[in-house]
Amino acid sequence: MKVTAPQPVGHVRVELENGEVLHVLHPKSVIAYQGPPGHREDKITDLADAYRKKRWIRSRMRGPSEFIIGLPPGCMLQTIDIEEGGDLLFDFRHVLFFTEGIGTATRVQKIKTAWITRELIRIRFSGPGQLGVITTGDLVPMQLQPETPLFVEAGSLVAYPESAKVKLSVYGNQIASQHMNVQWQLTGRGPVLIQTGSRDQALTEELQGGGFVKRLLRELLPFGGVYIK
Repeated sequence: MKVTAPQPVGHVRVELENGEVLHVLHPKSVIAYQGPPGHREDKITDLADAYRKKRWIRSRMRGPSEFIIGLPPGCMLQTIDIEEGGDLLFDFRHVLFFTEGIGTATRVQKIKTAWITRELIRIRFSGPGQLGVITTGDLVPMQLQPETPLFVEAGSLVAYPESAKVKLSVYGNQIASQHMNVQWQLTGRGPVLIQTGSRDQALTEELQGGGFVKRLLRELLPFGGVYIK
C-alpha cells in the first residue's frame, strides 16, 4: 500500500497493489476511484454494538486500485504502524482507515468521562498492520512515566495505552485550573499520541491581526467589543 499526501493539505492518494485490502471507515470521503468497480464493497461496520445501531457504513477496498480521499479543512492524515499485541486505545473519530488483518476490540468509557469528553467508547487495534489517522496539526508521541503525570487537553488526546491510569483533571494554581480546558491525567508506561492543532481562539485572533492593544481596548472600553473589530 502506498499513501501520499501532497501539499497543501486537503487530500491523500492511496494506491493498492493486487491482493492488498483497506477498510475505509468514512466512505463518503472517497472522492475519486480508479479500478475494477467490484473492488469496492460497502457494508455495515461491526466495530461495536453501539455503532451498529447507527448503521455506520465502511468500505472494503481491494487492489489493484487507486483512489483519492478528501480531508476536512485544516486536517491532515498520518499512517501509524500497529504491532502485534499493541495496546493503544484510539478515539474512533480519528481513524479513517485500517489494513486487512487488523484486529479490533471496544472499550466502554465511564459514564462521567463519556459525558465530559463525548467519547462513549475507544477502540483497541492489534496488528500487524497500519492505521490512517486524521488529526488537526501534527501527531506527536510522548512517553508516559509511572510516577510523573502527563496532562493532555481532552480534545487533543488521540491514543493512549490501555494499561495507563487515566482520569479527568486540571493542574496548576487556582487561576490556571480555572482557565483551562478539561485535561486527561495519565500515568503508566508506553506512548501517547497527541494532535497539536491549536484550540486557543485568542491566539488565533492575534495571529489573524487581533493584536494586544485591540484586545485590551475591547475588554476595557464600554461597548469595545462592538466598535473595535
